[in-house]
Amino acid sequence: MILLAACRPQYSPLSSIEVARNGINGGALSRDGQYSVVGSVFHGGSLWRNSDAERLYNWNHSKDSTDDRIIISADINATNQRALTADAATLVLWDVSTGAATRFWTSPAEVLDSKLDIEGRYALLGLADHSAVIFDAIQGGITRKFSHKGRVRSVDLSDDNLIAITGSEDHSAIIWQVSNSKPLFTIQHKEDVQFVKLSYDGRYAVTAAQFDRAELWGVEKQRSIAQLPLKKERLKRGLYITSARFSDDSKQLLIGYPNRTIELRTTQSLKLLKTWTLPKRKHWQPTNAAVIDVAFDQQDKQYRAMSSDGFVHLLQ
Repeated sequence: MILLAACRPQYSPLSSIEVARNGINGGALSRDGQYSVVGSVFHGGSLWRNSDAERLYNWNHSKDSTDDRIIISADINATNQRALTADAATLVLWDVSTGAATRFWTSPAEVLDSKLDIEGRYALLGLADHSAVIFDAIQGGITRKFSHKGRVRSVDLSDDNLIAITGSEDHSAIIWQVSNSKPLFTIQHKEDVQFVKLSYDGRYAVTAAQFDRAELWGVEKQRSIAQLPLKKERLKRGLYITSARFSDDSKQLLIGYPNRTIELRTTQSLKLLKTWTLPKRKHWQPTNAAVIDVAFDQQDKQYRAMSSDGFVHLLQ
């Protein structure tokens, strides 16, 4: 296992677009960075095209303007055909090209996190009932279940639907073989596991726990590759990973933190390549914004980041 530390200049975004005036409760960037699904704090959901800052559709779970259901999780499938939004009790599947809601489902339990598979048919859900499930978003119903001893806060799925990862408040992250719902191996942390991520090919995994370490794992060999260099004083304040994404070829890792910081690192050694600091909404207020999601913008060979204060940023 490698322990790393580095110091490099910090960069600012090339540009930023406001997608939620009062902040984002839950949201996601598309895999290619071209779209954003936004669940705003007070004004429901929406789909944005990032290249021209165009709000394409309003996506709400109810026509009742007094309905206070808040979108807490969202995802877009890899081909940008379908999107999923989830409040605590409802799942909605959307057609990205038309903006239409194609399916409404009552969720099996309170939803804490969600991940659409590559075709946008199945959704891996992290639930408050101490389980994660694969839910058929087209036909309805649970096809697989993965059990924990605490709430499942974070989930992810490989492109081939063979490997899943779940992170729980029982202090564990488990990498699963989807075909039989059996664990491949379990990763123990000292605190609640707040975040997990898989590379698209299922070869690498990231796990992170608040007040504890963040670590990169090799899935096939079931071993730690390196720990992210989070300083002890930052860990004591609760700094942890809030978002991450591997590049398509799994050679790079883009990481977002709750203090407006984004890092680009190599996957093999976690060598730091570049660091960005996102701007504050109000410069005179000592408030931070969590990085909700990050993406490799394949079209422009740049990067995108969504922050909880209501912005999507373009990075280079």
